[in-house]
Amino acid sequence: MAEQRQDKGALISETRRRFEAEYLPDKSDKYDSRDVERLQQDDKWVENYLIWRHDVVDDTLKMIDESFQWRKEYTVNDLSESVLPKWLFEIGALFLHGYDKEGYKLFWFKVKHHTRYPKQQLDKKKLVAFWLEHYAKRDHGKPLTVVFDMAETGISHIDLDFVRFIVNCFTDYYPNFLTKIVIFEMPWIMNAAFKIVKGWLGPEAISMLKFTNKNDVQEYISAEYLPPHMGGTDSFKYSYPPLVDDDFQTPLCENGPITSEDEHESKEEIDADTKETGELNEAQNLNQKKMNSIEQISKSEETDKTEVKPKNAKKALTTFKGPLLHISPAEELFFGSKETGEKKCLIVLTNVTKNVVAFKVRTTAPEKYRVKPSNSSCEPGTSLDIIVSLHGGFAASLQDRFLIMAAEMDQSSGAGVPELTQFWKEVPRTKVMEHRLRCHVIESSKPSSLTLKDNAFNIPAKTNEDLHIQLTHLLQINKRLEEQMNRCLWFQQLSVVLSLLSVTVAAFCFYLACAQRS
Repeated sequence: MAEQRQDKGALISETRRRFEAEYLPDKSDKYDSRDVERLQQDDKWVENYLIWRHDVVDDTLKMIDESFQWRKEYTVNDLSESVLPKWLFEIGALFLHGYDKEGYKLFWFKVKHHTRYPKQQLDKKKLVAFWLEHYAKRDHGKPLTVVFDMAETGISHIDLDFVRFIVNCFTDYYPNFLTKIVIFEMPWIMNAAFKIVKGWLGPEAISMLKFTNKNDVQEYISAEYLPPHMGGTDSFKYSYPPLVDDDFQTPLCENGPITSEDEHESKEEIDADTKETGELNEAQNLNQKKMNSIEQISKSEETDKTEVKPKNAKKALTTFKGPLLHISPAEELFFGSKETGEKKCLIVLTNVTKNVVAFKVRTTAPEKYRVKPSNSSCEPGTSLDIIVSLHGGFAASLQDRFLIMAAEMDQSSGAGVPELTQFWKEVPRTKVMEHRLRCHVIESSKPSSLTLKDNAFNIPAKTNEDLHIQLTHLLQINKRLEEQMNRCLWFQQLSVVLSLLSVTVAAFCFYLACAQRS
């Protein structure tokens, strides 16, 4: 393995040296200086070029030359929403959404929304480049799966020039960026056209073509990310603005938004998280009498048919049992509307492995939520609380989702900020456990039992939210105690059975001994 890395490092160095000596002097005006600088600094980018050209340096240099000239021609580094026509985003022909079964991002091309019009062709091609560059910078060159959704298409939608441009983006301009092309319900009238497309792809890329229909598309994409017309359950509907991109991002922390990766989170922020957890535990002790009273009221309300049991307290008892972490709640985080005012939720993680588990929390709406802690680790056999709260005047939405990522760490690895940052850069995606949570908004105008309890004690609003979190936390602890008691009862019953069996065996042996004497 070490030798392979050395060989790859030597190839990267040779590629850079030869590019600088053979190409840069004569063609520097044809390249964007930002691309040239990145080539000298980004090993992964150079490595992807080498992989895509089978480590043949001559072919790699030709690809770099072609792609760099193309990138400058299409001003790829400067493409943004503001420089492209708004209508391009509004029609929804191209967008990123969801993942395939291998965890690769889906790049959708809704062919029925595309019509050939020469005057618009350049802008449409720049839209493709915008999305690819947008994703490449966001996820550091992780590959994509392209989906050609050809439902409800016909001869009027055939545009071989545009299809060839998309193919060329992956074969010539974005190295090692394509996993497969899923073609859904291609009309028979387009068979001849796609024979031409196969010729463009070349023999190796042809194996990436997956022709599917409603019966077999789920071999590559799960129903969760397929729209109903493809046999899936995804309720996603394209709209613009804002830019459609459901990539999970780092949420807000106490000191404001974290840019880029979690690596910018400072030690002080983690200390603040620890401090807040300690303050929460202290508040639980100070308010224990109040909590006991609240629980008594809750018990009395369970027998009262006219009252409503807090839905979020009930849902918090459900648990997703993953291979690394048990996560509670299992599916939904319950927030109140602006009227009900419930703005905080609790996620409980339990490490069920024998190793330290690193985790981080992402959300599709990072500007709305504070998550504490959002990037940390959990010791073997322990539980850890994550507090999710709405920020400022924002309200939760049914479209908001949270992603919890977890992976086992080696015993020798540290759990500080630098170690976690490096760990997430190196851990293979196949070793990462992922679990998604939806947001549920309680719209009921009827006062909940929690609100009635709060009014009965005449407690300030902010304390109510804290008590709500504490109550949920206590319910979680109660559930864990119940599970432990059930295990103890099981062992007790087993002990009784074994004791009875021992007595029976002893009595039988005594009987045999007496029988032999007589």
